[in-house]
Amino acid sequence: MEEYLVILLRTLLLYAIIVLVFRLMGKREIGELSILDLVVYIMIAEIAVAAIEDIKTELIPTILPIFILLLIQIGLAILSLKSKRIRDLIDGKPTIIINKGKIDEKAMKKQRYNIDDLLLQLREKDVRNIADVEFAILETSGKLSVFEKESNKSGITIPLIIDGVIQEASLKEIGKNQSWLTQELRKQGHIKMEKISFCSFQDDKFYIDYFDEK
Repeated sequence: MEEYLVILLRTLLLYAIIVLVFRLMGKREIGELSILDLVVYIMIAEIAVAAIEDIKTELIPTILPIFILLLIQIGLAILSLKSKRIRDLIDGKPTIIINKGKIDEKAMKKQRYNIDDLLLQLREKDVRNIADVEFAILETSGKLSVFEKESNKSGITIPLIIDGVIQEASLKEIGKNQSWLTQELRKQGHIKMEKISFCSFQDDKFYIDYFDEK
């Protein structure tokens, strides 16, 4: 009887700890979890199960790795907020699978994403015909964002500056270069690129947001 009571108490304690840890990690939907998030969650689950099953071991040394994982997760989240390179390293980058109605086979191959995957996710979006799709973007979470030709006649948002860093790949995507971007922004009175938090280009218009003043 005493053994079952210990298991019950350990289960309740670990449940409370895991709920607290997940809240401290921040709220994200299951479909939005990155590979790193999944790894951390699986490791925490395995640690919790081991701590409940092996009642002979001390609880504190068993719980300690959970909080170490929490600190690692929070630390990486803070670094991700400060650096796009770290965000890309941890979460990866969104990939354009369909660009202006044309399937990008190279991009699909790079992501190990096949036509069956594409058709499945298009059906989940109630898209019956690939010909109706203007853009389809495979997000870092694995979800497919779809922009149909009829429902969305505007172009797609292209990020040209993120965290003060000019995105050369995005410029190449729209057939422009850094000199063009600098010249166009200067025409609008934006001189210092490094002070721009985010700059996007859509339908021949710029959206510009500066870093908050400290």
